[in-house]
Amino acid sequence: MKADDFFKNKVIIVTGASSGIGRELALRLAKHQANVVLAARRSDKLAELETHIVNAGGQAISIQTDVADEADVMNLVNTTLSTWHRIDIFISNAGQYIQSPIVDSDKSDFEKSFDVNFYGSYYAVKAALPHMIMQNSGYFVFINSLDAKKGIVGDAPYVTAKYALDGFAEVLRQEVMSNGIAVSTVYPGRVDTPMIQDLQVPWISPKISVEKAANAIVKGIKKKKPIIVVPKLFFPLGALNNISPRLTDWFYSTFQLEGRKIV
Repeated sequence: MKADDFFKNKVIIVTGASSGIGRELALRLAKHQANVVLAARRSDKLAELETHIVNAGGQAISIQTDVADEADVMNLVNTTLSTWHRIDIFISNAGQYIQSPIVDSDKSDFEKSFDVNFYGSYYAVKAALPHMIMQNSGYFVFINSLDAKKGIVGDAPYVTAKYALDGFAEVLRQEVMSNGIAVSTVYPGRVDTPMIQDLQVPWISPKISVEKAANAIVKGIKKKKPIIVVPKLFFPLGALNNISPRLTDWFYSTFQLEGRKIV
């Protein structure tokens, strides 16, 4: 199979498709002649994207979905199956950046973060995995964060859910290998999306474009890489934190990687 044919005619679900990385991925996958299922809460944005893809000669359907609602995710999977009769790739991209210093945090901050940043992916797997097992093929792609390898000050609700997702994906990848199913976890750094549009970041950790992020993710998916780090420059941070957490703490603190809110 030619590399350019990898996505051709594949049925691919993309959650969080209304903006940011999800939207850019959907556009790229449609250009590769995939059948793209667009999922997000904002139905107006989804409809615009669906029209754009179809008018450009691609194949897409849009399904309004709140990934924090298990029934919504089940409907997403069932509607996809009734339309295209299979699911080849499920890209679990929807997320929400929920911050709070631990001393000021409330249990609800963590519950809200887990609903979107962890359970959204869990519901996706529970809904789609039985069908992939029947197909003896499939592919889950989880858009995680570098925060799952080294937490940032003030981000405890977000980081905790992303760490949970990291462990979940590690176990899932091992459990489904014998079923012909692949699992990739993507660890983006700061990406210039609406999620962090009000965050000013230090020069050492600049926001990368959604185009650059999506390009790296598409390349990684083609190779079925278990781990995809964007940008690669930050790949050593996770390993460094395991070897010398105090040094990594110093690095994060010195360069103020948490950034600051733009008022």
